[in-house]
Amino acid sequence: MKHLCFTLITTLTLHSMTQAQTPVPPKAAVKPKELTTNGHTRTDNYYYLNERENPEVIKYLNAENTYVDQVLAPVKTLQDKLFTELKGRIKEQDESVPYKEGNYFYYTRYITGGEYPIYCRRKGSMQGAEEVMFDGNTLAKGHNYYQLGGYEISDNEELAIFSEDTVSRRLYTLRVKNLKTGQLYPEAIKNTEGGSVAWAADNKTLFYVKKDPQTLLGYQVYRHVLGTDSKADVLVYEEKDNQFYMGLHRSKSKKYVEIVSDHNGVATEYQLLEANKPTGAFTTFLPRQKGHEYDIVHYQNKFYVRTNWQAENFRLMEVPEGKTADKTAWKEVIPHRPDVYLGNMDVFVNHLVLGERKAGLTNIRVINQKTKADEYLDFGEPAYVAGIGNNPDFNTNVLRFGYSSLTTPASTFDYNMDTKAKTLLKQQEVLGGFDKNNYESERIYVKSRDGVQVPVSLVYRKGTKKDGSAPLLQYAYGSYGYSTDPGFSSTRLSLLDRGFIFAIAHIRGGQEMGRRWYEDGKMLKKKNTFNDFVDVSEQLIKSKYTSADKLFAMGGSAGGLLMGAVINQAPQLYRGVVAAVPFVDVVTTMLDESIPLTTGEFEEWGNPKNKPYYDYMLSYSPYDNVTKQAYPNLLVTTGLHDSQVQYWEPAKWVAKLRTMKTDTNQLLLHTNMEAGHGGASGRFQALKEIALEYAFMLNLVGVQQ
Repeated sequence: MKHLCFTLITTLTLHSMTQAQTPVPPKAAVKPKELTTNGHTRTDNYYYLNERENPEVIKYLNAENTYVDQVLAPVKTLQDKLFTELKGRIKEQDESVPYKEGNYFYYTRYITGGEYPIYCRRKGSMQGAEEVMFDGNTLAKGHNYYQLGGYEISDNEELAIFSEDTVSRRLYTLRVKNLKTGQLYPEAIKNTEGGSVAWAADNKTLFYVKKDPQTLLGYQVYRHVLGTDSKADVLVYEEKDNQFYMGLHRSKSKKYVEIVSDHNGVATEYQLLEANKPTGAFTTFLPRQKGHEYDIVHYQNKFYVRTNWQAENFRLMEVPEGKTADKTAWKEVIPHRPDVYLGNMDVFVNHLVLGERKAGLTNIRVINQKTKADEYLDFGEPAYVAGIGNNPDFNTNVLRFGYSSLTTPASTFDYNMDTKAKTLLKQQEVLGGFDKNNYESERIYVKSRDGVQVPVSLVYRKGTKKDGSAPLLQYAYGSYGYSTDPGFSSTRLSLLDRGFIFAIAHIRGGQEMGRRWYEDGKMLKKKNTFNDFVDVSEQLIKSKYTSADKLFAMGGSAGGLLMGAVINQAPQLYRGVVAAVPFVDVVTTMLDESIPLTTGEFEEWGNPKNKPYYDYMLSYSPYDNVTKQAYPNLLVTTGLHDSQVQYWEPAKWVAKLRTMKTDTNQLLLHTNMEAGHGGASGRFQALKEIALEYAFMLNLVGVQQ
């Protein structure tokens, strides 16, 4: 990469200052670069910060980290205490509920002091001898970051495909292990799509997705024969349209290897291959059609199809094998409902299970395949999340599902779909004296400026006053149709126990209230997302859940974009804001198709090469709309190796805010120099980042312990 000889106007001797002195923030040098699109020219003074390999850029990021340490030095003891507290709630020696697949029961367990899970199985029953398949702690040795991207077991149950990422760029290296002998095969196929792998039925042929190392898009599927040179692998499918994301898996019935090309709002297309014919040709289930999205599940001699064909909230249909490409052969099973969103499905030998959403809450519906009788599981709390769990066993009448609420820790249940008996297998154990009866949750609705009712889920410790005196943290995401459900968090207790109220704003851009909720929060309607959040904030203040001098906001990634937009729009509402890995330089990023994942985002934000989208993006892009005004206290976090939102977006944003803001509030940029989009990889290391965020907020409301 070309070296830029520039001077950073920065104070790099901050460490020599006495504690009594006020730390001086680093200042990035101004290096104007003109960017012209659609006849309009912008000047970006900090464009050069995208030089990841430039030592001067690294020096600047390190200086910002030093500044964070100095500003938060008065609460270092609190930060350490929070970390110990967060870690102390975790049962260090723990084990997941096992699930049965084939002849084995699979589970993960943690050991005391272990950062990573150990993946195990037992044959026949849980009384069988334990087989350790992968020890994450051993595999992670020598790496600052480690992620096992999933594994797939061969039909003879002797081999496992697994994948590893040691950088946090989500570029995985595919490996194969003999689970009987412990032997690692020589295969080490780089730049693959993590868990998107599948075995053929012959126990020697496997399929995997290759990723473009520049765009980080999976775009090719290869066939590999175990023990052969990967250079001889056969390309079996290539996705030509870089708007699509690609996945690969084996059907639950085991009959098919399935390739799926998909993108919200664009289209879906499946390619199928019978697993017992590995050298055969993949055939198209139904050719892609613009706007048509669908999922499939194979069942006996037919497929169930979850489809938005003439059904905005999706409906369920079925079609015989061999006729899938003929939509006249599709038969409706569950019709479209304007008030119910059909989210997902699972199929068993005698039952069909649907995951649905109504009034912003999740529901599980069980249908008997023979009698057609159906029922909804009852959960009995005002704000919760329930979902279909891992159910690889087809020939069973027992459904595994998960449940959680703002006051109920994550719980795993088995439900007998014939007898209706519900059995709690495990509830997340929270150490440190947690009692769910000490906490209370609410569900309220806030009328936004255009009349839409926005759901808000709240939780707080019983006895917390609602007279405006309580600090409140408002969280949201609001993009990609991702619903932020009201689930439990043991880390959140550290705020609740110190008097905070926690609120989730279920704003448009998610899918809590159905597909229209998503469509009304994307593209040329994106500002609804920001307006909803601000309107919720104003109502929480008006209703005296909190006050403007004690209201905090938090969001990450696209939720970080949300943070940037709302503090440009209504900075006076917030005492402090945490923007994690924020997507704040919207226009520049969406104009650069070489940046990972950009092209796949056009259906979410629009393509700024087209003037209407350019103008609209430019009107809300946080980086482009920084103005000379007072901003709240701000903590911005990022990762040097982030694969989703490049580190330079938050770095540029902070640099610009430093020169523009008119206040003396804190402006902090913390870069994890070893991690990416998800932060630190270990279960305890990640808690240090949460402790930093909490200490930042607690310090601002005068809580020192």
